[in-house]
Amino acid sequence: MDSIEKSAEVRYTRADGLADALRGADALFVYDFLSPAVPGAWHSADKLRWLHIASAGVDPVLFPELRDSDVELTNSRGVFDDPIAEYVLGVILAFAKDFAGSLRLQDQSRWQHRETERIAGTTALVLGTGPIGRAIARMLRAAGMSVAGIGRRAREDDPDFGTVYASDNLTEHLPSADYVVAVAPLTEQTKGIFNADAFAAMKSTARFVNVGRGELVLTGDLIEALRSGQIAGAALDVFDTEPLPTDSPLWSMPDVLLSPHMSGDFIGWRNTLVEVFADNFRRWTAGLPLRNVVDKSLGYVPSPPQER
Repeated sequence: MDSIEKSAEVRYTRADGLADALRGADALFVYDFLSPAVPGAWHSADKLRWLHIASAGVDPVLFPELRDSDVELTNSRGVFDDPIAEYVLGVILAFAKDFAGSLRLQDQSRWQHRETERIAGTTALVLGTGPIGRAIARMLRAAGMSVAGIGRRAREDDPDFGTVYASDNLTEHLPSADYVVAVAPLTEQTKGIFNADAFAAMKSTARFVNVGRGELVLTGDLIEALRSGQIAGAALDVFDTEPLPTDSPLWSMPDVLLSPHMSGDFIGWRNTLVEVFADNFRRWTAGLPLRNVVDKSLGYVPSPPQER
């Protein structure tokens, strides 16, 4: 932020001081991307022209007043693509090679030989065809998996997925997948899309991976699907309530891998987020088009037509 401080008055604030700091401000950098403070302080945004959030998802700041305003919204798209793809490949390998089982046996000093699964030749279905979903598709294909996408419209010639199915037909295509990966942004169309019907459509041997938003999933339906054996396991990095409550059954389920919303958080990610904002700030002060402009009616940065 040093370079920005040389050309602008920079105000640093916590959530409880945001309303005062917003008065007279032209731009807002929401570094704490999980903070719910912006809607409550919005009445003080009397001069705001641009809001940048340090995340790919914009749902924490996409409230009606911002959506209806002339304030330009940008995000940090591109920072987390490959790290999250690595996470997804990692948990798929963890399931296939039963790493959790090996650790449990190691804790008990037990030598128990087992056979494990191959991932080459298995099928993954990825909900979300933006940059993170594409990075996941490329990495899983490189590992020998067959990958298809779920997006807004169906097509057969996608450069990363090959075949993309329309999200309206999600349950029709779930039965073909060994791994189902959720990475879509949270919108009115995707909220709760993984419900009892979706889990019932999946193979009993399938695993579910969520690196998108917790609210994509009806958690009670997921827990029941795991308990009943409708699906074989889940790797969850995001939850509808964070931190995950200590009394959640998910903590103790043997076929569940949990992580605390960290799938994209590589060493140095915080500095990278600041660099993304600083680059856009230089463009903004020079009168150049901003990068990663969010379509507020959609809730994400539109991809080129061939990638939607």
